[in-house]
Amino acid sequence: MTINKRAANATEESLLRIFTIPEAPDSTLGRIEQEISQNLAGFLGSHIAAKETALTEIEKDFDCSKIPEQPAFVSDHMHHLLEKLVSQSVHTSSPSFIGHMTSALPYFILPLSKLMVGLNQNLVKIETSKAFTPLERQVLGMMHRLVYQFEENFYQQWMHSANHSLGAFCSGGTVANITALWVARNNLLRAEGNFKGVAREGLFNALKHYQYDGLAILVSKRGHYSLKKSADVLGIGQDSVIAIPTDEHNKMDPQKLREKCEELTAKNIRILSIVGVAGTTETGNIDPLNELAEVANEYQCHFHVDAAWGGATLLSSKHRGLLNGIERADSVTIDAHKQMYVPMGAGLVVFRNPASVASIEHHAEYILRKGSKDLGAHTLEGSRPGMAMLVYASLHIISRPGYEMLINQGIEKAKYFADIIDQHPDFELVTEPELCLLTYRYNPASVQQLLSKADENTLTNVNNLLDKLTKFIQKRQRENGKSFVSRTRIEVKKYHGRKTLVFRVVLANPLTSKEILKDVLEEQVELAQESSHFLPKLVALSQNL
Repeated sequence: MTINKRAANATEESLLRIFTIPEAPDSTLGRIEQEISQNLAGFLGSHIAAKETALTEIEKDFDCSKIPEQPAFVSDHMHHLLEKLVSQSVHTSSPSFIGHMTSALPYFILPLSKLMVGLNQNLVKIETSKAFTPLERQVLGMMHRLVYQFEENFYQQWMHSANHSLGAFCSGGTVANITALWVARNNLLRAEGNFKGVAREGLFNALKHYQYDGLAILVSKRGHYSLKKSADVLGIGQDSVIAIPTDEHNKMDPQKLREKCEELTAKNIRILSIVGVAGTTETGNIDPLNELAEVANEYQCHFHVDAAWGGATLLSSKHRGLLNGIERADSVTIDAHKQMYVPMGAGLVVFRNPASVASIEHHAEYILRKGSKDLGAHTLEGSRPGMAMLVYASLHIISRPGYEMLINQGIEKAKYFADIIDQHPDFELVTEPELCLLTYRYNPASVQQLLSKADENTLTNVNNLLDKLTKFIQKRQRENGKSFVSRTRIEVKKYHGRKTLVFRVVLANPLTSKEILKDVLEEQVELAQESSHFLPKLVALSQNL
């Protein structure tokens, strides 16, 4: 590594230089760019999930709060970032990183991202985005059609309409869900007579005008935490997000939903929205969307589907049927940065009715003028990058059949992994994969036998020890850095609904092989033997059977 020995200075000339495009590949900035690309390629080529370095050690490199008075040379600072940041980052593209919904990116995304960043378009208004605005509207049209499958004339009429929108791009599923419920709230509590609407007069006056004693959002117990954030931001209150019990397959129970709707209606609490989940974060399951749509129709409330994870499954002709009923939703959230393999920061929400977003329309004198096609008029976020370009490019380069192959492979891989877990005497499959997500835990055969005959007290004691062993294995595996699975707590029916700690695996990376999955299990068996406390206690209990 070469370090500049002369000091850098903040001068007009040096500042102008860093804003100037390098004239040749062998210029200083050109060489720096090549070196960064080579180092990134080396990092991405590694199969290690993360280096074994404690976070407290990494924090020491970032413990100064002073803004530098002395500028640094770009080359020096680049080496600083490579050493202190890149080398200690999580390798989310690694085939053995199978614990979260962040996966590998197609390599073409890197140069396209450079193009997007270099153009630095701001999608809030046409004056700072020009061609990016119709491109984003087209991508929203494509995603809308993926969900609702309307005829071409529908999209020709509404896709580029100034006063309508088929949806909104945003930073992710959280903002997409907030946007969907914001639209639902404003349409429900719209202007009427002398009442100017909730957007103008606020929730207190809106409830008083419509004579409701409250609002409620109904979602399964597996619903994403962003829905409580949404209720908080919209002034409805987190307690108004009501969790509906799930069945043994982690799907919302429609009968329990209907009973709760009846109860709330009797209390004069208006149901704002029923939220179906298409791909729960913890187990990957899909609610019975058709049945939920029926209940929403019966109670005349907004039907939203949070398909942030599972929405991309619609690209698979083979598995699209798993999401039957999604086309009846008033709004649908999809994260392109999950199973559509684009970088973080690409979420979206689509609306069945292009006029729905009129309820959140905003205008300003200097931008978002009435009648303009500025996208910011119908989005919660103002300034936004042109992430739609990366989705647009991916849809064209990968194509629907290409995405179908990726989706199908992920689901098949999850079924394979579930099979080898099931066949292994010392592992317990906790939830079967519906998409490409499953949960399981290390549970020695002798302990499984003990659990099958245990009384309530023994069941609790053994599961408590298994929870501690699961945590021990998961943390040790993460620290080793060779592979990574996450962990979560879910209610398990055969243990009387007890919240049980389990490994959680997401198999969306196309580079994850069957051999890697076998290695993950082998490593977990080895790590379990390193437990000097929890495993011996479990074995001792099972021997006393």
